Amino acid sequence: MTYQPMTAKEVTKKIFNKEPLFILDVRNTSDFEDWKVEGANFTHLNIPYFDLLDGVEEVLPKLPTDQDILVVCAKEGSSVMVADMLSEAERDVSYLQGGMKAWSEHLEPVRVGDLKDGGEIYQFVRIGKGCLSYMVISDGEAAVIDATRMTDVFLHFAKEKQATIKHVFDTHLHADHISGGRIIAKETGASYWLPPKDAAEVTFDYNKLEGGREVMIGSTAISIEALYSPGHTIGSTSFVVDNTYLLSGDILFIDSIGRPDLAGLADDWVGDLRETLYKRYRALSDELLVLPAHFMTVSELNEDGTVSEKLGKLFAENHGLNIKDEAVFRSVVSENLPPQPNAYQQIREVNMGKIIPDEEEQREMEIGPNRCAVR
Repeated sequence: MTYQPMTAKEVTKKIFNKEPLFILDVRNTSDFEDWKVEGANFTHLNIPYFDLLDGVEEVLPKLPTDQDILVVCAKEGSSVMVADMLSEAERDVSYLQGGMKAWSEHLEPVRVGDLKDGGEIYQFVRIGKGCLSYMVISDGEAAVIDATRMTDVFLHFAKEKQATIKHVFDTHLHADHISGGRIIAKETGASYWLPPKDAAEVTFDYNKLEGGREVMIGSTAISIEALYSPGHTIGSTSFVVDNTYLLSGDILFIDSIGRPDLAGLADDWVGDLRETLYKRYRALSDELLVLPAHFMTVSELNEDGTVSEKLGKLFAENHGLNIKDEAVFRSVVSENLPPQPNAYQQIREVNMGKIIPDEEEQREMEIGPNRCAVR
C-alpha cells in the first residue's frame, strides 16, 4: 500500500463537503483534547506516537477499511513515520502535510455575496483556528478587515482580482491571533485603521477608526461605515457594509457572544457588551447579514462554507441575545468564560508593536483554538 500527503486545503474541502474522514491523531492526549481537526463527519482516534514506536499491530483493528484515513501530528514528522508503518501493514493512508502548524495557518477564501454595481465581499476562513477575515472589492479597489498574519494570502488574492488594497481595518486589538493589518498596509500603501480606545499603548502610527466614520471603496462608492460597539474590548468597532452586511468583529457570533474579559476588565465591559448587543445592534435592520470575526465549531459553517446569519434570526435564536434581566446576563457571561487564549498577553503586545517575535515564535503563540466567545 502507499501513503501520501493530504494538504490543509484538501482537508478543508472535505469539511465543506461534509465528507467522512477517519483521523488518527498521534499527538499527546492533552494536545489532542485541547484542539483537533474537526469536521461534521470526521471520526477521531488518539494514540500518542510514543505508544506506536514498537509497531502498529494493535491499532490496525481500530482503523476502518471503508473510508479515508489521515494521520495527524504537530509538525508532520511523526505522522509520516506512522503512515509509513501503516503502509507496510498494507493500509492505504495519508498524513497531514505540515501537521497542525499548517492546519492552524490555512486560509480558505469563500465568496459571501454581491455588493452594488458589481462589487463583492469575500470571507477568508481560517478553518483550523476559527478566525474569519474579509475583503471588500469594488471597481478595482479593496478593503481588508481583520487580516491574519498570513498576509501573502490577502495580497495574492487582491492581485488575482485585479484590485488595489486601499484600506486595512482591525475591528479591535486582537488577543487570540496576530494581526497582519499593518504589514498589508505597509506593503500596499493602504491606510491602516484601528479604534483609538484600543490603541492607547501602540507604538505605531494609525488612522483613528471611530464610530460614524464612513469609508468608500471604488468609483461606485461602496460604503463601509464604522459602528462603535464596545464590549469585547473598549474600542471594539463593527462595520455596516453596503447597508447589507454587518461585520460584527468579536462582539456577536452565530452561536454565542463575545467575551469581555481579555484585558482584565470583565466587570466594567460586560455592561458595554450588553448595551452594544441589546441597544446598538437592536436598532439595526434584521435583514443585515452578520459576518463575525470568529466561529467556534464547524457546525456554524453554511453549505457554501461561509459563516453568516441574518441579524433577525440571531435575535430570535442566539441565547446571548435573549437574556432580559441585566443581572442574569452579567451572571451568565461571567460564569461561562472559557480558558484564556494561548499566549494572549504576548499576542496583544505584538499587536501593539511592543514586541517583534520571529515567525516560529508567532506560530507557537497562535497554536490552539480561538477562545473569544462566551460558552
